[in-house]
Amino acid sequence: MILSLDEGTTSARAMVFDRQARALATESAPIECRYPRPGWVEQDPEQIWRAQLSAARAALERSGVAASQLAAIGITNQRETTIVWDRKTGAAIAPAIVWQCRRTADFCARLAADGHAGRIAERTGLVIDAYFSASKIRWILDGVPDARRRAEAGELAFGTVDSWLIWRLTGGRLHVIDRSNASRTMLLNLDGDWDPEMLDLFGVPRAMLPRLTGSAETVGVSQGPLLGAEVPIAGIAGDQQAALVGQACFRPGLSKNTYGTGCFFLMHTGDRPVHSRNRLLTTVAASPRSRMEYALEGSVFIAGAAVQWLRDSLGIVKSAAETGTLAASVPDTAGVYFVPAFVGLGAPYWNPSARGTITGLTRAATAAHLARATLEAIAYQTAELVEAMEADAGEPLAELRADGGAAANDFLLQFQADILGRPVVRPANIETTALGAAYLAGLAVGVWGSTGEIEGFWKADRRFEPHMDSARRQELMAGWKQAVTQAFLPELVHRRDAESAEDRRGSEK
Repeated sequence: MILSLDEGTTSARAMVFDRQARALATESAPIECRYPRPGWVEQDPEQIWRAQLSAARAALERSGVAASQLAAIGITNQRETTIVWDRKTGAAIAPAIVWQCRRTADFCARLAADGHAGRIAERTGLVIDAYFSASKIRWILDGVPDARRRAEAGELAFGTVDSWLIWRLTGGRLHVIDRSNASRTMLLNLDGDWDPEMLDLFGVPRAMLPRLTGSAETVGVSQGPLLGAEVPIAGIAGDQQAALVGQACFRPGLSKNTYGTGCFFLMHTGDRPVHSRNRLLTTVAASPRSRMEYALEGSVFIAGAAVQWLRDSLGIVKSAAETGTLAASVPDTAGVYFVPAFVGLGAPYWNPSARGTITGLTRAATAAHLARATLEAIAYQTAELVEAMEADAGEPLAELRADGGAAANDFLLQFQADILGRPVVRPANIETTALGAAYLAGLAVGVWGSTGEIEGFWKADRRFEPHMDSARRQELMAGWKQAVTQAFLPELVHRRDAESAEDRRGSEK
């Protein structure tokens, strides 16, 4: 059996899988996000750890599997979220800065204005954006008293959430990060090493960085008292790369889209990095082999999080599952578009100044229209990622494999197929992130002998075929793109006001 720890943005999950990749038990514990200022997103590192440990213990209890029966632990996690802690005490010196947080957007904009974009993309495969860890580390070192000196002296440790969990699981014996997570820091070059040029650019001391590991590799063992026995930690991957493995996308050209808090579309590109011409990301894939492998990725920051907003902030629905029924109760959105740019827009726009926008409202608009516009927004954003990916790949996508919590929504996946004009396939197990981490761990310790064996486990649950005619598809996409331009208005107003102020100063002189 394999215990898979799946630490996400809003919850920590744990699943126990058997040798046939069947889930014996699933448990989760919520994790709170805090929003101290507009665009800022934080979490408590201690709560992340407590929630994950609680979920792990509960999953083992529910499954009836003792820790001594486990072959290994696999870990997957929200990426880019940044934690810095004291090596001696193990206590974090600041809140975890979540991947969605935009507090370093101005610094990133200055880097771009100073001409660093090309070099960063060349070295790391990434665009300059507050999304990634490097600027978050710099913010903590500059904002916490004495932090920079302590980091340079080797007293502080940085890690993404995988590093943090492994540190705690091993009682501080291991400070590691796998390359799929490291590739999201903007500090790892595409050769798979920490890049001295990037460390210098962002002011990150080498002494605080974790040791790099593979994704399917036994790195150590957990402390016995935590789970009831020492267990090898053998699989580590960022959540989206883990989902690529969970969907059995081991060969170039295979792709998946995960519908979670955000939306993440990845295409496997093999053992050579492919640089995007359409503002997608080149990232390290979670390789079950010893060699480096890569993927192209499109990132949408707000997907399922928009449904949570309908539920928690507006009270339009009591559960996320209700949105599908509510959306299907009306024939269309009555012209309403919702651009959920709560923290700016990711690929292909990479615009941190965009803000959430609802257009086309009339007195006839109802909660059902807004619910439908929210689900359609997820599909529109994904369609733009597919459009960019197809342009990079030079060939059309045959089908889209969908996973993640929101993939359970039939309305969403049918509309996704319609707006793409491509089939969308939902696997029997949509929890492919946790499954991918389990596969990586199992391959490392010999539970499974090959990726071919794992490919045999993949089964489709339902195939959604497109039914929308091309004229209607084009009409709806044109309306979406027009709505996106409205989301850019705050940036344009800010720029206009700045230019007006500059003009006034010039006139006074």
